[in-house]
Amino acid sequence: MRVVIAGAGSVGRSIARELLYNNHQVLLIDKAANEVSIRRVPEANWLAADACEIDALNEAGLADCDVVVAATGDDKVNLVVSLLAKTEFGVPRTVARVNNPKNDWMFDEAWGVDVAVSTPRLMTALVEEAVTVGDLVRIFEFRKGRATMVEMTLPGDSPHVGERVGDVPFPQDTVLVGIIRDQIPIAPSPDDSLEAHDELLFLTTPDAEEELEQMLSPTARVKRPREL
Repeated sequence: MRVVIAGAGSVGRSIARELLYNNHQVLLIDKAANEVSIRRVPEANWLAADACEIDALNEAGLADCDVVVAATGDDKVNLVVSLLAKTEFGVPRTVARVNNPKNDWMFDEAWGVDVAVSTPRLMTALVEEAVTVGDLVRIFEFRKGRATMVEMTLPGDSPHVGERVGDVPFPQDTVLVGIIRDQIPIAPSPDDSLEAHDELLFLTTPDAEEELEQMLSPTARVKRPREL
């Protein structure tokens, strides 16, 4: 997979390192790119340019890339890069960083954003996930597909403790995609059983969240993101 990342700050470089580690091709675009920054991620390709300029994106070869990541510290830049990637180059997938949660509402298909990542919101969700048992926590929202990723630590008094995954009547459009048990990830099969204090990861829809939570933990309340 070929990925172009706009913004080579700490966030952009971290993403680049992870993608390179997983054998993807990475190009970093940053108008402040210099020898010092390039040495921090020498395995990546670099382009010293303004990612908001069409000529720079042409030079970066956006028409031939699979994913564009807008990871700068400026929300205006991230929106412009995402929009240009979609409308001018037809990039299949765009991921944009949201720096200010107040701008979260703009990061949608209208601006060419497939996936928006709000660091403050994600950190809040992870904090809630770390301290709650039996409450559904929304970890991530896939805007284009109107789907969410949610997590629950299964309480010991759940009516489904001990049941086979294949026998649990999950709500419509809900898929159990992972179980973390004793810090070990498990790809669930229909024959796996649910155990108390399993961390369950689901792909679902906003409309199904409350039903999912109530069936697994009848005394819990849904923890949805605040409207900012």
